[in-house]
Amino acid sequence: MPEQAPPPLPDALAQVDLVPLLAALPDPVLLLGGEAAWLNAAALERLGELPAPGAWQALFPPDTAPLLARAVQRAAAGETVRESVLLPGSQAPTLATLTPAGPGRVLLHLRDTRHPLEVAEELMDGLGLGMLVQAKGGGVLAANAAGQDLLGLSLAQMTGQAPADTRWHLIHPDGQPFPQETLPTALALQTGEAVRDVLLGVVVPGAGEADETRWLKVTALPRRAPGTTRPKQVTTVFADVTGERRLRQQMQASEERYRSLVEATSQIVWVTSAGGELLGEQPTWAAFTGQTEAEYRGSGWVEAVHPDDRAGALAAWQQAVQSRIPYQTEYRLRRADGVYVPMQARGVAVVNADGSVREWVGVNEDLSAVKAAEDHLRALNATLEERVADRTRELADLTRFSTLLLTAAGEGIFGLDASGRTTFANPAAARLLGHSVERLIGSVQHALIHHHHADGREYALADCPVHQTLQDGQPRRCEADVFWHAQGHPVPVAYVVSPTHGPDGRVTGAVVMFQDVTERVRAQTALEQAMANLERSNRELEQFAYVASHDLQEPLRTVGSYAELLARRYRGQLDPRADQYLDFMQDAVERMRGLIQDLLGFARVGRFGEPQPVPLEGVLRQAAQNVQGALQASGGTLTWDTPQTVWGHPGLLVQVFTNLIGNGLKFCREGVPPRVAVTACVEGQQVHLGVRDNGIGIAAEYHERVFAIFQRLNRREAYPGNGMGLAICRKIVEQHGGTLSLTSTPGEGTTFHLTLPLLPPGRSTP
Repeated sequence: MPEQAPPPLPDALAQVDLVPLLAALPDPVLLLGGEAAWLNAAALERLGELPAPGAWQALFPPDTAPLLARAVQRAAAGETVRESVLLPGSQAPTLATLTPAGPGRVLLHLRDTRHPLEVAEELMDGLGLGMLVQAKGGGVLAANAAGQDLLGLSLAQMTGQAPADTRWHLIHPDGQPFPQETLPTALALQTGEAVRDVLLGVVVPGAGEADETRWLKVTALPRRAPGTTRPKQVTTVFADVTGERRLRQQMQASEERYRSLVEATSQIVWVTSAGGELLGEQPTWAAFTGQTEAEYRGSGWVEAVHPDDRAGALAAWQQAVQSRIPYQTEYRLRRADGVYVPMQARGVAVVNADGSVREWVGVNEDLSAVKAAEDHLRALNATLEERVADRTRELADLTRFSTLLLTAAGEGIFGLDASGRTTFANPAAARLLGHSVERLIGSVQHALIHHHHADGREYALADCPVHQTLQDGQPRRCEADVFWHAQGHPVPVAYVVSPTHGPDGRVTGAVVMFQDVTERVRAQTALEQAMANLERSNRELEQFAYVASHDLQEPLRTVGSYAELLARRYRGQLDPRADQYLDFMQDAVERMRGLIQDLLGFARVGRFGEPQPVPLEGVLRQAAQNVQGALQASGGTLTWDTPQTVWGHPGLLVQVFTNLIGNGLKFCREGVPPRVAVTACVEGQQVHLGVRDNGIGIAAEYHERVFAIFQRLNRREAYPGNGMGLAICRKIVEQHGGTLSLTSTPGEGTTFHLTLPLLPPGRSTP
């Protein structure tokens, strides 16, 4: 019967391309293998370019790189590892997940987020601006640290969870109580319009009987849920203007002092006849103007008035005398030193019992100090108004920024109070969960969206990471969980829970930022399936090589036996060419038998039992015995310094070192005795070994080719062999979680570099 063809080779490896899957992930991903490393686009953007091929540890901070290096070794040994690390330029922890990705390769996934609400709160607190979030009924839902400090109340006192001093109250600038219904927050909720720049006083009870009054400039901004017309909440932002108010009061007191001083020292008192003529001595007038009695008598006083003001001053005086109405006017009066001083002149008629005018009594008041005080006050008011306008603009910009930040964020964000009730939620949270913002606010978060696991099991409140953060105040990150949609189906999410604290350090609530990771879960599932297919394909390939090599031996033994019989029976009876053909046939059978044995050895790698502690000293002694014949035949020398103990399979490691040492003895230079030296040093959790010889060397373009199966660089007549030895060595080393490479200079020698794992923690040497 004709010989049947072997079954076709599985081609799963060619059908699975992991690079597009990894490149499409939004999170940073690194594929590590030996001295090579590959970064997807997100990793290049977050970490930067590799400084050198394989130098991936240089991308991470000094404290993070060793931690990841140890995790890579564990993952290369087949373990899935998760570590919390810090990335460059970040203060928040990042979750690093490392998974095996085939022989000698590890997949490193980084999950990095940023908390936008923390930035807004830091800005508000940094500017010293208070902020309250109140419900429609007036109850306080949230307050930042600056707001609690300005009001002198903790959040627990504002919400009624802790008692507050009953003497705490609000007042108008005139000191009257501020009714609750006229507060800016109440007006904003009633009208739906913003109420801005309202001045109110907060009377904070002092330690003794003296209370402290803080003056606040308050702006109340109503918050409407999408699709509604009436506000459901109000955000109140306020700034401390106690200093500005105190300054204004000081300016008013200064003005009053100026007026008192003028009244006490700068008034000119004068008396006239019923007809309005100055009579007798006028000491204060004479002292100020320097006029003599003769000069100011009658209407001579007008000569002391500024020429431009005389007509007006005289007309006003004549009208008052004629109509007997009080006299009041302003003009500039010449002082004795010749300087004109602004004056206000006022006079009233003194009447007799019969109603007739007896005399006029009046005063001139120096307005210089008053006008200077008024100018000073106007300047201070202008400065104060400018400062208030600047602070108002800052407050408005910050309010707009906070609103835009929460509204524009693609991640869902909601806040909780200490009892687990939702105090605020952004539109993204409502969209991702299918609830309205009104439905989310005020509801118990766990009962509404976190009540069951994805498989339907009830989610106990004590096991909920969000609830645990409310209890112990520790931030948490969860990469795999579900929230429940309003339509009743689970939404795969990853979220970060950050606690909020009051001035006394107690936990007042938490802020949760979450993402819908449905696409990421789908990509992860596809990646895991691809990895499973890859592992299955490798197993099938090994099984195929083993079976095929084993089945080839039977017909080969038959051919070899008959060739040997022909040679014994007919050698010398045929012509010389027939004897040569028989030699060729027997030689081919021997070479084929060697190839099959090497192929079987290659397929058997990985079929051995559990690893164990292996002293390298014993391995090298056994390898030295195996190459003893080659050492004696070549006159070569072998030395080693390997005191370490590694984790592996003794027989396989003896095979590796026998092959590498044997290569150094076989590929020697003509006329130069071969020398082979084996050295070892510890590098982290691995042992780095070097097998150095002084042979013919290998050109740079063949450094990788020599590790492929059936690859030879020299004629078989000069250097016998099948080209399988180095391929088997590399496969054995990689099965141990290590690497095998070489450096070489043609004509000088070659050094093989291999790494092997040290004992795992907790293991002891035999």
